[in-house]
Amino acid sequence: MLTPEEWGAVRLSLSVALRSVAFGLPPAVLAAWLLARGRFPGRALLDALVHLPLVMPPVVVGWLLLVTFGVRGPAGALLNEWFGVRLVFTTAGASLATAVMSFPLIVRAVRLSLDAVDPGLEAAARSLGAGPIDRFVTVTLPLIAPGILSGAITAFAAGLGEFGAVITFASNIPGETQTLPLAIYSATQTPGGEATAAKLAAVSLVLAVAGLLLADLAGRRLATLIGRAPR
Repeated sequence: MLTPEEWGAVRLSLSVALRSVAFGLPPAVLAAWLLARGRFPGRALLDALVHLPLVMPPVVVGWLLLVTFGVRGPAGALLNEWFGVRLVFTTAGASLATAVMSFPLIVRAVRLSLDAVDPGLEAAARSLGAGPIDRFVTVTLPLIAPGILSGAITAFAAGLGEFGAVITFASNIPGETQTLPLAIYSATQTPGGEATAAKLAAVSLVLAVAGLLLADLAGRRLATLIGRAPR
């Protein structure tokens, strides 16, 4: 049975992962659309930047966030001075770090869905007078909805396990930024904490498997509803 503090770490992990998806989903859809349909100078550079968190050490990503959004960083100083917002060592900072790390997962899922959309459908809408935004909202968006949902749930599941970027940018503060992986790490560093680490690891494993299964099920259900079930 988990203690109240351990349940707190589980709830914080779920909250941080959910916020990270909420932060990352709109720009991820926009980035996927630009990469799938855009033809502009610097497209290859944008593609590389989007996928950078997949190949960089998470600690490096966290350090870059610390340099950029720290109290004395260029973006962090502006946020603090203009809006009184401080991200470093806060729950919001943990959500930002998690969002950055899971961002490429959403982009890849949405981009695959965009590549599968029949261009003839959008061309037909264009011939009927639909503008770019109208075509995207009424034709493209419903067709890529399974990819968006699958990417969001996969990013949520991955966010539950994010460690390196969170501990570097948001630190390991119980009740504030100590998510499930950080609580497991703390337990392994504490004499006699093996049982606690085992319990939290089991919870983490269950949540990750449930997230992946839910992503697959939701994607298939939604694809069936809009008539795009995989053959």
